[in-house]
Amino acid sequence: MTGTFRAAVEAADLAAIARTLDPGIEFHSPVVVRPYRGRDAVVRLLGVLVEVFEDFHYTDELVSAVPSAPGGSPPGRALIFRARAAGKAVQGVDLLEFGTDGLVTGLTVMVRPLPAAMTLARLVGRRLEEPAAPAAP
Repeated sequence: MTGTFRAAVEAADLAAIARTLDPGIEFHSPVVVRPYRGRDAVVRLLGVLVEVFEDFHYTDELVSAVPSAPGGSPPGRALIFRARAAGKAVQGVDLLEFGTDGLVTGLTVMVRPLPAAMTLARLVGRRLEEPAAPAAP
């Protein structure tokens, strides 16, 4: 399923991203202490990130060496990315955890350097303060 998540993110296809997420997903942000919980909240946040990041692309993918039990969850993944936010270079990692059905149950994002992370926090914070767009009929 990670290939599906990665392809959806690289295509900036929010509907496809949503289909890869477990309804109970937990998203850990690099700039907010409390996690975002639930598919709707995470999709809204990822929608803002899709708008804010410029030239987003994954550069590498690492797979956990820890095997899961037979019939268990797929191994965790780390997707390394590069992008820009308001012209500042950003380097980051998406850490993915999966449920037994292959859907993403956990997503932790880490970014660097600090000035780019602070810019990203400001840009995302402003957009999240805006009222959510009504759902399409």
